[in-house]
Amino acid sequence: MAKLYFRYSAMNAGKSTAMLQVAHNYEEQGQTVRLFTAAIDNRYGVGKVTSRLGPQRETEVFDAGTDFLKLIDQRIACLLIDEAQFLTTVQVQQLHKLAQVRGIPVITYGLRSDFRGEPFPGSAYLLALADDIEELKNICTCGKKATMNIRVDQDGKRMKEGEQISIGGNESYRQACGRCFYSE
Repeated sequence: MAKLYFRYSAMNAGKSTAMLQVAHNYEEQGQTVRLFTAAIDNRYGVGKVTSRLGPQRETEVFDAGTDFLKLIDQRIACLLIDEAQFLTTVQVQQLHKLAQVRGIPVITYGLRSDFRGEPFPGSAYLLALADDIEELKNICTCGKKATMNIRVDQDGKRMKEGEQISIGGNESYRQACGRCFYSE
């Protein structure tokens, strides 16, 4: 039986690297996969999944208007989605239906919460509907497991207010354990 998977972590834990590896594994066996990333994530160019380790791949993009039920057919072995926190609640429901009704495994990768500790709507629905939830581990600067994200300004100072979505990498965000998240 196919499942909807949600693989989440704090920033910088290797979510994109893991997704690229899964795609490679399927394709090495002659299977067809489709990869998507959020259209708003343009850090490395629109439609590119890029690992901080270097590997990069062109992908399809999704935005709030993407209808996965219309785009995906039975001829694929797996659907892989990066930056899943940017999915809408309706899209998460569509992905769940793809797995449950059409039998297509869907593996999503994303953040669970934003820099204020608030859930992204897509992530909240993935936590509710995913058949399999896995945390990818990362380390805080103090050495404990990182579970939170901190946004910093150009001077490296923590920001506690602002829009939920602000695209950025290591220059804008860092991972933290709960203790460091609340003590800064």
